[in-house]
Amino acid sequence: MLDAFLALPRVYKRILSVTSDLVALTFSIWAAYALRLEQQYWLPDQKQAVVAALTILFTVAFFIKLGLYRAVIRYLSDKAFITIVYGVFASCLTFIVLGYLFQAFVPRSVPVIYGALAFVFVSGSRLGVRMLVNRPWEKEKESVAIVGAGETAMQLASALAQGTEYRPTAFITLNSKNHKTTVNGLPVVSLQYTVKTIKKYGIRRLLLALDADSSIDRKALISELEALSVPVQTVPSMSELVAGRARINDIRDLELEDLLGRDPVRTEAEVLAASLNGKSVMVTGAGGSIGSELCRQIIHHKPKTLVLLEQNEYSLYSIERELSAVNEIDDLGVSIFPILGSVIHRCRCEVVMKAFAVETVYHAAAYKHVPLVEHNVIEGVQNNVLGTWNVAEAAIAAGVERFVLISTDKAVRPTNVMGASKRLAELVLQGLSERQDATVFSMVRFGNVLGSSGSVVPLFRDQIRDGGPVTVTHPDIIRYFMTIPEATQLVLQAGSMGKGGEVFVLDMGEPVRIADLAKKMIHLMGLIERTDDQPDGDIQIVFTGLRPGEKLFEELLIGNNPHGTDHPRIMMARESSMPWSDLKAALNRLADASKRFDCEEVVSILKECPTDYKPVEAELVDLIATAPGVGQTVKSLGNVRKMPI
Repeated sequence: MLDAFLALPRVYKRILSVTSDLVALTFSIWAAYALRLEQQYWLPDQKQAVVAALTILFTVAFFIKLGLYRAVIRYLSDKAFITIVYGVFASCLTFIVLGYLFQAFVPRSVPVIYGALAFVFVSGSRLGVRMLVNRPWEKEKESVAIVGAGETAMQLASALAQGTEYRPTAFITLNSKNHKTTVNGLPVVSLQYTVKTIKKYGIRRLLLALDADSSIDRKALISELEALSVPVQTVPSMSELVAGRARINDIRDLELEDLLGRDPVRTEAEVLAASLNGKSVMVTGAGGSIGSELCRQIIHHKPKTLVLLEQNEYSLYSIERELSAVNEIDDLGVSIFPILGSVIHRCRCEVVMKAFAVETVYHAAAYKHVPLVEHNVIEGVQNNVLGTWNVAEAAIAAGVERFVLISTDKAVRPTNVMGASKRLAELVLQGLSERQDATVFSMVRFGNVLGSSGSVVPLFRDQIRDGGPVTVTHPDIIRYFMTIPEATQLVLQAGSMGKGGEVFVLDMGEPVRIADLAKKMIHLMGLIERTDDQPDGDIQIVFTGLRPGEKLFEELLIGNNPHGTDHPRIMMARESSMPWSDLKAALNRLADASKRFDCEEVVSILKECPTDYKPVEAELVDLIATAPGVGQTVKSLGNVRKMPI
């Protein structure tokens, strides 16, 4: 019967609602008189009947005007009940006025009693239908508990109650004083009673909803939740909500930045404004993980022009569309120019810089995936070393004021071609900084960023969802981690501090053991690691061995005596440099060797330069250089035409 009612067309449901209200209002007027006059079988006279009938008709008209019959009962909100209050109040006034106009006998207490009864019956009928309709749906929803009892938690509970997937059953509070209270009809329990709460309410997952200004130690909190047997998820950050990139009920898996437990990055707003506001800024590799976040943060500092240089068409299209939307919504007035191009084409880069009068360049374009660069030596070196040289020379020719290279911790005592190429790129900028002083060159070096392309976090998550195993290269491998927004804020800050030739190093916090990271992700997704002690576990961790060029420990400094800066999270490294004349000769040899596809010569040059490059692999693992018949293929190319720089 309930399904038949729900299947009725809207017009029939509205007719039923109006009929229900007519009956309820009629009974309310009769009951008001009966209670006032203490007559069990009170019957109205002609005038009272006319006044009652007109009052009921006017009340239904008020409800129609206020939109009460347009409200879907299943999703009835507090606003609908306020509408009923307005309608009933207007009905009471109409009752009084009509009684006066028709000189009908209306005792003063009757409209009051009528109003109370009318509200109870009209709202109660809707509330009852809503409960009757929603009860089967509520049972089908997954039971969840919300960790937190602040404003964010309240918003999440309200959003989930209106949704169809999750049913909030309790709030987990971090303040024991709030234990055994009730908020929004849901019990509030202390964190120490979480296990009992999970069993009592059959909770299937925990949703983290902490206020942005909360002083809670998130790292300690996650460690406590990790021991539970249910998945832990979270809601979007306040910045995502304000930017419109997410809704409060967009539940997502817990990101590893929640585990870093570091204070938010402090930026010097005045310094950044001076280096970006009203300037013409260019970002190379603008579609990449770091480049795109640089663009997102730069645009809010209102540069005059933002030039996006990217060789991947779709990545460029995506970031240009996103930035244009932000530019229009926030009325920033920034001119955005998406430019397809590669950093290995010097002339293209110079023309672009001159065309848009670029004043600041953030060079984020690079091949950074260690095994891939190890298997593609020529392309890696051309892009990371020669590409940096080309863009830097183009910047000098175009009169660029400031040039910032995004470097990596793998440039320190590198064991792979990617790290060696980035260290040589640093040497290029150091040499150019000594050669001239018109363009200020600086480098910013940091470790792995969470959520970047190639990050272990999405890889582990996919492996866990697929049932495992989770692959870790070595049980003792550790890495420094930083969030993309955190890293880019410090890059902008460090770039604005450069005087010429500095290598800035970001404070990456404490290093993270990758095996521990994998275990933590398994536990936070509500699963159990399968080990010899727990053979019935869900997910197994398998150690696959170090990949080509990979090392156990990453470093951020070469020298042991770093300089501090005005920013507590930014240091300045003491690094060896190379005279420009020697460096230019090495770069020309490198360019010639790469044009001849001579991988051995390229690697030899990387070793000769002061990069401190010590490869892990005894022999080349480049896929082309080690392919059968490659020697004859290269020889058959004959005199390779000189490529433009």
